Amino acid sequence: MRIGIDISQVAFEGTGVARYVRELVSNLIRVAPQYEYTLFGSSLRRKKTLFSFAHKMQRISPKVTVKIVSIPPTVLHILWNIIHIVPITTFTGFLDVFWSSDWTQPPLGKVLGMTTIHDVSFLKYPESFPGIITTVQKYRLRWAKRECAVFLCDSEATKTDVIQKLLIPEEKLFVVYPGRM
Repeated sequence: MRIGIDISQVAFEGTGVARYVRELVSNLIRVAPQYEYTLFGSSLRRKKTLFSFAHKMQRISPKVTVKIVSIPPTVLHILWNIIHIVPITTFTGFLDVFWSSDWTQPPLGKVLGMTTIHDVSFLKYPESFPGIITTVQKYRLRWAKRECAVFLCDSEATKTDVIQKLLIPEEKLFVVYPGRM
């Protein structure tokens, strides 16, 4: 099985989502070495950080391939979240599963999709967030709801909020607590 993972958020060092992605990816590769992994990342200015992380993952497993592109997040937001064109496989090649981490939701075509929802505070307390955050997340989750078969939630509280605010069926939601192995 070939698993694609969006590691783009790793470029934003010092954030909780970057740490979450780093830890989840490195531990997944360690505990499930039988799979092939394609690490996809996109950044215009922070490619060095993405390559550095990806090369560390290649040292863990020879079954890791890397696809890093020089596309700014705003362009991917427009291509994927708004007009929803250019499937992920255009960049990665064949995949069985693709996990999108936090900011963009690419078209999946026939690829089984999954994503993580850390929280829905942008819906519960929109006045607390810059408009761009709320807008981007609404667009991303609109496509994720249509295309993803699995949603990882950081907690039972997030799962409950996702059911209530996003109306995603409970059978698609799985609580995976962030943590280190």
